[in-house]
This record gives sequence, structure tokens and C-alpha cells, in this order.
Amino acid sequence: MTAAAPPLRRLRRPSAIPGFGIAFGYTLAYLGLIVLLPLAALVLKASSIGLSGLWAAAMEPRVLAALRTSFGLSLAAGIVDAVFGLIVAWVLVRYRFPGRKLIDAAVDLPFALPTAVAGIALAALYAPNGWIGRLVEPLGLRIAFTPLGIFIALVFVGLPFAVRTVEPLIAEIDRELEEASATLGATRGQTLRRVLLPPLLPAVLTGFALAFARAVGEYGSVIFVAGNMPYVSEIAPLLIVIKLEEFNYAGATAIATIMLGMSFAALLAINLIQAWSRRRFGHV
Repeated sequence: MTAAAPPLRRLRRPSAIPGFGIAFGYTLAYLGLIVLLPLAALVLKASSIGLSGLWAAAMEPRVLAALRTSFGLSLAAGIVDAVFGLIVAWVLVRYRFPGRKLIDAAVDLPFALPTAVAGIALAALYAPNGWIGRLVEPLGLRIAFTPLGIFIALVFVGLPFAVRTVEPLIAEIDRELEEASATLGATRGQTLRRVLLPPLLPAVLTGFALAFARAVGEYGSVIFVAGNMPYVSEIAPLLIVIKLEEFNYAGATAIATIMLGMSFAALLAINLIQAWSRRRFGHV
């Protein structure tokens, strides 16, 4: 009898990046030290007051009002950023016009601009005696030091995320798809709904999620234009700072833990919708 041939060993393709084990270990260590460990410390600190304490802190009228202001305005700002970010990205990718490079650079300005500077600039612009505020004041519309001012500040800081997320996918869309759609008799609206928007939807949702996450935790650009009135224009991050200044560490960590849980739930829901859209519509 002849000896059985040894089983063929599966050839392992070499990785383009060497040292996967070291890189993966570094990634886990970095994620644990920079992200997970601080969050675990926050939850551990909040657990000292128990679930009843967390519930009592969440049910305080002032806390509820601040959370409603932060998450409600962040959701609205994220939606506006997703819509207008798509439009801005489309114009920057598809059209060539004088000043395009300047506008393209201005989109990234909220990334580089200190948030306090942005808040001061927005307050000076939309205050009752500001350039825009003085024009709308006679109409009975007040922007600065109201929830509307918070909304504008959150749209300002979140717009770059929506634009830069969807911009690469727009550049990858073949113009021949639009020409083929027109050849088959589709209107511009039908081409937009059935040909262009479906492959862009996952990127639009990603931009919305990033803008929403940035808006929820925004502090510097908001406090200068919000007015910071309890029950009216007070955001949750400011309430956390107030609790810390009062040496109420348990209350501050309780609010922070509530914000963490709500943010995680919202982002999880957005990611599930994004995964469904990718399965439903696929990629370009």
C-alpha cells in the first residue's frame, strides 16, 4: 500500500501590512486605555448611586429639559447637515466655478477653528446688535441666546462631517448611469431617486451619525450663543460643568452616564439602519 499523501496545507496570503499581531494588540490596548477605560470609570462612578439614583437624576425637570434641548436640537442639526451636506458635496464634485477651491477650504473651517472662537463669532453675528441679528430683530425673530442659536451653532460644527463623508462616493458615480437613465426615459427626479440617491444613502447616514454625535457633545461653540437659561436654552454638557463646579460629582457622573447611554442607543440605531441600507441598495 502506498502511503497517504499529506494533506495540502492552505497557503496563507501574506498581509500587505506586516506585524498583524503587534498592530492588533496595539489597537486593542489603545482602544482600551483611551476609550473603554475612561467610559468604564464613568459608569463605575455613577454606579455608586445605584439605579434609583440614576433614575432620580434623570427625572429632575432641569436635567430632562437639558437632555431634551441637547438631543432634540442635535437630531435636527444632524438632519439638516445630512441634506445640505449632500447638496454641497454634489456641487463641489460635479461643478467647476470661480471660487470653488475657496468654498472647499471653507467647508473644513469648523475642523480647525477653536470652538470658543466659533461661538464668539456666531454670537457677534446673530446677537440683537449683530450683522444678521439687527436685520431680523424688527421682524420679531431673535436668534442668539435662544434654542435657535444653539441649532445654528450645531449645524455649523457638524456640516463638514456630512460633506466629507459623502463626497468620495459622489466622485465614484459614473456619469454614464445618469445618461443611461435619461436614455430610458427617466425624468431628473426619477434619476435622482432611483439611480443616484440609493448608493449614496449609507454615506449620507454616516455623515448624519457623525454630525449628530459631534452636536450632542458640543460645548464651546454653544455656550456663547445659547444664553444658558435653565429649562429654555441650557444644554446637558453645560449642566454637567455646573454640577462639577458645585462639587456634585455624583450628579455630574449621573448626567454623563445618561448621555452616554442615550448616545450609544441612538448611534446603534443609526448603524443598524445604515447596515440595512447597504444590504438593500448595495454600493456604487
